[in-house]
Parts: sequence; C-alpha cells; structure tokens
Amino acid sequence: MALDITTARPWPALLDLPWRQPLEDWPEDRLAALPRGISRHVVRFVRVEGRVVAIKEIKAEIAIREYNMLRMLRRLGQPVVEPIGVVKGRLTKSGEPLDACLLTRHLQFSLPYRAMLSQSLRPETAARLIDALAVLLVRLHLVGFWWGDVSLSNTLFKRSAGEFAAYLVDAETGELQDRLTDGQRAHDLDIARVNIAGELMDLQAGGFLGEEYDPIEISDRIMERYDVLWRALTEIERFDVGERWRVDERIRRLNSLGFDVGELDITTDFDGATIQIQPKIVDAGHHSRRLLRLTGLDVEDNQARRLLNDLDSYRASKDRQNDDEEHVAHDWLMQVYEPVTRTAPPEMRRKIEPAELFHEVLEHRWYMSEKAHRDFPIEEAARDYIATVLPDKPDDSTVVGVDTEEMPVRADR
Repeated sequence: MALDITTARPWPALLDLPWRQPLEDWPEDRLAALPRGISRHVVRFVRVEGRVVAIKEIKAEIAIREYNMLRMLRRLGQPVVEPIGVVKGRLTKSGEPLDACLLTRHLQFSLPYRAMLSQSLRPETAARLIDALAVLLVRLHLVGFWWGDVSLSNTLFKRSAGEFAAYLVDAETGELQDRLTDGQRAHDLDIARVNIAGELMDLQAGGFLGEEYDPIEISDRIMERYDVLWRALTEIERFDVGERWRVDERIRRLNSLGFDVGELDITTDFDGATIQIQPKIVDAGHHSRRLLRLTGLDVEDNQARRLLNDLDSYRASKDRQNDDEEHVAHDWLMQVYEPVTRTAPPEMRRKIEPAELFHEVLEHRWYMSEKAHRDFPIEEAARDYIATVLPDKPDDSTVVGVDTEEMPVRADR
C-alpha cells in the first residue's frame, strides 16, 4: 500500500520523515525538545525545514475527521492549532500496518498547562489559565462547536500582555452544529469542571500545586467565568427609549471583554416605550484587528490592547490627534516599537515574542517610574529590562520547566 499524504499545500520535505517506523521509535535527531502535555496518543514534535510540526499517531478515520474539523474552525476564525495534513498507508519495513498521523503546526511560544504551572509563577496563575479556557469555550460555543473533551490538557496557552490566551489543540471528539442547545453547553461545562479538578489534583499529588489550593474550588471558577461572559455576549437587555445611550455602553462593555459587535438585533415594543438589544453576531479580536490594520502587527488581543494604548499615548504626546491615524501608527512603529524590540541581543529574542517583550518593557518602565517618582524614557527602560529581567526569564520557545510527561498522573481517571 502506497503512502498517502493529504495536505492543504504541497510540502515535499514531509516525505523525508521515517514514516515506516512507529512514532515512539523515531530517532532523537529528528525530534524537537519541546514540553508535551498529557495525551491518549503518541505525540512527537519534529523539525521540518526550520518549522516545528506536532505529529499525533491515531486511527486514519479519526485523523481525517480531526484534520477537517480544525480546518473548519480556523475558517471560522477560532483560536485552534493549524492543521498541516494527514499521513495514511504507513507500513513497517516488515509490512505491518501502522496508524495514521495527524500533523499540526506547533504554536510558537505556547505551552501546555503542566509546563506553565511547573514554573515559579504567581499563585493566581491557575485561575488565569481557567479564565482563558472559559473565553475559548465561549468563543467555540458561539459558532456552534461542542468540544466534548474540555480540559487544560487539550489546550495550549500563550502569554498575552500579562494574561493568557487559550488555543484548542485537540478536536478529536468535537462536533460542529448550527447552534448548540443549553444542554449541550452545560454538558461541555460539566466535562470541563470534572477534568480540570482531576488535572489540578494530579499536579497537587506531584507537588506542583500547593496543598492550600482546592482543585474543586478552582475548577468551579470556569462555571462562573463562562456564565459572566456568555451573558455579556448573548443576554437580551431592555431599557426605555430615552436611554438609547445604553446601546453604546453595551458595545463598549463587549469590546472591553475582547469582542467586537458585528450586528445588533434591536426591537421596540408596539407602543415604542422600550427597546430590546441583543448582540446578534459577535467575534473576538477587536483590538488585534485594529492594530493589524494600522501597523501590520498580528498579535494576541490583550497585547494589541496594550500596544494600542501606547500608540494613543504617543499620538497625544506628539500633539498629532488631528493627523491621519495610519501615518501616526507608522511613525510609532518605526520610532518606538521596532527600536525597543530590537534592543534585545539576537540570542535572547527567542525567549519571548516581540509584542510580549514590548508589553513587559512598558510594565518595567512603570515600576521604575513608581520607585523613582519620575518618568523614564522607554529606551532607558528597555535597556534596564534587558539587563536585569530578561536574562532570568524562561525560554518559551524551547523546553520550559520540567518534562511534563514525567509528572505523576493518577491512574483512576
């Protein structure tokens, strides 16, 4: 049986990989040393022409289904890993059949939750990861995706201006429908709550989460955070005709949560006494789209919000409020953003993506100014940050913390 490779675009270098060997036996010189999360299947990271590809060994029909599901979710603008292709028809040298492989592009600067929590991060990190997962789940539910296996293990996290952004990495059990019922959404939430509690108990058993933390209490957070965001996005609001300013207030509130309102469904009572408003089409990425339009920078939404704030401050400080916004953004990019992100020596730039570096320099300048009771130029703050902070930061692009596969996992789950 001939090797069958399905990809969205041709990539001849994939033919050079040792497909006739079981994935767990692939030679070390083929592999990229990156932290792996817990998986039911064998997963390996491989470098192909300078890119890192995640390969999961799985049954062919499941691999094809997940590949197509990931492609559909990406077309819908959802934060999921990028599918590259499926390899079927694998045989060992002795002619024994091997499972197919699903290939996805490694999400640069992302980490599984076990690697995140194995670092010396602040105690509220677990809560912030769950907040990010709640946002991801709301986004997926809004487009009609029922996950079926919501967990921290099936998610990758990226730092985003002091917060975290979550990406779906495993769509094996998911289903895409026109609209989810309340029961389907509640089922996903219940699965999430149980899985998260179990994952945090595993970490606690391994000494990676303090005994003072209650895994069940932390896992329950996803229910309340999801509910707050879902209601903010979908709840029908009624108010008097004379309070039409509340339409703008509702839009601003949604924007502050990172969502953009594409269409509003506004209806009035028969006598015109009250108005109903409900966001009809919503999408995430309000800030990132504005920054991309102005500067060409494609970054996480929290990072975009922070960069836009600095851009607005730059515009005010130069007294250019009446100038064309695109021209001011170009000058800010050339005179502020790029010089700061290039300040770090090349060998240290791989530790942190440029937008996150810029955000941290802004944070560092604020702390410097607070301590000294005076303002500091951003150039001076960047030099101090790179000299005193960046050398001690973990490298998010390579192995971080400990090998997550070596952490204990409870056998009863």
